[in-house]
Amino acid sequence: MMKTDVHEILIDLDKKHFIHPTSSLKQQNESGATFIFTSGEGVYLTDTSGKRVLEGMASLWNVNVGYGRKELAEAAYDQMTKLAFTNSFSSMSNEPAIRLASKLAELAPGNLNAVFFTSGGSESNDTAYKLARYYWKLKGHAEKKKIISQKKGYHGVNIGATSATGISPFHSLTNSHAPDFVHVDTFSLDSLRECIKREGANHIAAFITEPVQGAGGVNIAPEGYLQEVRKICDENNILLIVDEVITGFGRTGKMFACEHYGVTPDLMLFAKGVTSGYIPLGGVMVTDTIHQELIDLSEGVLLHGYTYSGHATACAVGLKNIEIIENENLVENSRIMGEELLNGFKSLQMEFDFIGEVRTLGLIGAIEMVNPETNERFDTLIAPRVSAEAAKRGLIVRTVGFEGMDTVVFSPPLIINKQEIHELISILREALIAVQKSLQEGKRC
Repeated sequence: MMKTDVHEILIDLDKKHFIHPTSSLKQQNESGATFIFTSGEGVYLTDTSGKRVLEGMASLWNVNVGYGRKELAEAAYDQMTKLAFTNSFSSMSNEPAIRLASKLAELAPGNLNAVFFTSGGSESNDTAYKLARYYWKLKGHAEKKKIISQKKGYHGVNIGATSATGISPFHSLTNSHAPDFVHVDTFSLDSLRECIKREGANHIAAFITEPVQGAGGVNIAPEGYLQEVRKICDENNILLIVDEVITGFGRTGKMFACEHYGVTPDLMLFAKGVTSGYIPLGGVMVTDTIHQELIDLSEGVLLHGYTYSGHATACAVGLKNIEIIENENLVENSRIMGEELLNGFKSLQMEFDFIGEVRTLGLIGAIEMVNPETNERFDTLIAPRVSAEAAKRGLIVRTVGFEGMDTVVFSPPLIINKQEIHELISILREALIAVQKSLQEGKRC
């Protein structure tokens, strides 16, 4: 059977049977999948037509050690042949979960030493909200149940995580949201203080923030912000939750992004990069203080858990993934290649007058599209056109086009080297030239 025949068969089956997450249902039904990938190696993916593309997003910010890592497949195989899975309910356990929890305690900042495992970021968020409320309930403050989050923040798609997310289009899917979630302005200390005063600290369980808002446009917390947030939370008896689902495991040039700010949260969320996407895994880390109080004050059973909490095979892959990150010095590579990426963005910024702000922290970055005549966003979004032109030329990036943004975002695998960064910038330049030409033609019309 010819490749083209296989591709068409898969397109047809995809349209009939596969409901894609975060995708246009109409577009999928009309055109089918934009890519159907069959293999990956390093920072590249290959589709059914044989086209090779550079993955400028590490899929969904998460394939940190790159594609085709046989070590991770072997770790999964070895564990599956011994014990693929056993549940962790009723105090039962398994060696990979115990060893991974211990390793995470070694890596995490401060006294974040206890882990509740989940299957991903959305579950980690919902777990953190429940644990925060449970903590205050045990301490005799059941009225402390509100969760403050930020506009442009993204925390997942479970009902609680969606309610915490501060991106309005995510709220339009359903007209029923979880109660007791409040949003404040992005990285605004004044807005946070005003919210605490308005809602009352005695009604607030926790404040959650991303050190870098990924899906919200790669907005990086300014220096001093998290330090002040830590003080505000302490002064008002509010727990601080830091969402490191995207930023954890080397993405920002530190193992965890909160290390840039010297802040230890009360709860820290992780997922994505812990296994580099090779198998689903996530979790919530809590400080020794909170862990001990939960032990001392609770009675009976902690009635929260997922079937796959502490999944033996997932934890074995997580351990091997962290070993790769450490042995190959990928956290430092993220820092160095992030500087190279930023230099590339700056060169493009000088070349194209419709590029506004550019920014990176390690290997997560963004470029803003602005109308040079007004220094405001174009009437029609430009970033999606850049993304489409880049895809034609062999580069995958994502765009953010809501809440006043027109942004192209980047998050390549942490294994990327200087030559591949230059290739990324070269393809992006070609895409920008194509968009520039269309803008000039539109102006003449």
